[in-house]
Amino acid sequence: MKRFIIYTFFIAGVLVTGCNSGDVPGITTSTKEDKTVFIPENLSYQVIAEYPHDPAAYTQGLIWHNGKLIEGTGQFGESNLRIVDLETGNVLKQVANKEEIFGEGITLLDGKIYQITWQNKKGYVYDAESLSLIKEFTINTEGWGLNNNGKQLIYSDGSSNLYFLDTANFRELNRLSVTDNFGPVGNLNELEWIEGSVFANRYQTDLIYKIDPENGRVTGRIDFSLLKGTSGITIKDPYNEVLNGIAYDSATGRIFITGKYWSKMFEIKIGG
Repeated sequence: MKRFIIYTFFIAGVLVTGCNSGDVPGITTSTKEDKTVFIPENLSYQVIAEYPHDPAAYTQGLIWHNGKLIEGTGQFGESNLRIVDLETGNVLKQVANKEEIFGEGITLLDGKIYQITWQNKKGYVYDAESLSLIKEFTINTEGWGLNNNGKQLIYSDGSSNLYFLDTANFRELNRLSVTDNFGPVGNLNELEWIEGSVFANRYQTDLIYKIDPENGRVTGRIDFSLLKGTSGITIKDPYNEVLNGIAYDSATGRIFITGKYWSKMFEIKIGG
C-alpha cells in the first residue's frame, strides 16, 4: 500500500557556489573572461507519495507503461528486466539477462523496450507486453542511461556525452556534450525524457539534472540529499545504494524516483 506524505524541499544557492552574488538562476551572465555562462535553476520538489520498492533491485532503468512500472536492474548474475506493480512493489513478470551481462538503462518506444548493457557493448529489444526478446544490437561505448525523444534513442556512457541513435540500424546520429556553469557534466546515468527535456541522475550524487537536448545545456538541478533521511531509508552501503531511477507518466504528469537497493519508490512533483 502507498503512504501519502507531502513534504517540500528547496536547496537554495548551494549548487552555484563560486558565482558572484549578482548571478541569478536561469539567466545568462558574463564572467570576467567575457564568456557567456548560463546559471542552472535550483529546482524544488515535493514528495507526493511513497510506495514499496524491492530492496534487492539494483535499479538501472525505470519507465512507466500501461499503469505499471518497468524496471531494469544491474549486477553480473542478477540483471533482469521486470514489470512491477506500483502499489505493492511486487514483480509481476521478469526476464533475466545472461550471467555475463550487466544490465543498464531502459526506454520504451513504439511498443518496444530497449535495454543497454554496461561494458558488454550490447543492447536488447523486447516486446513491451510479453518481455519476449525481439533482437540484439551493439553500441560503441559503455552503456549507462537510456531514454528517447520519440524518434531516436538517447543514451549516456558515464561521460558528459549523450548519444543519439537511429532505431532502424542503431547508427549514431548525433553526439551532444552536456555542460553547466562549471563545465562538462560527467557521470550521467539513468535518463528520462520529460516534456522536452532530458532528466539525468548523476551517478554517486543526490542530484538530478534537467538538460536541454538541443544544446546540452543544464537548465536546472534538483538536490535530493535530504530525501533518504526524511523518508526513513537506511543506507548501509553509500557507494552502491545511490539515487538512480526516473520514470514519467505522460498521461498524468506523475514522476517516480528511487535508488539502487532502496526499499521505497517516491512519487514527486517538481516545483510548487
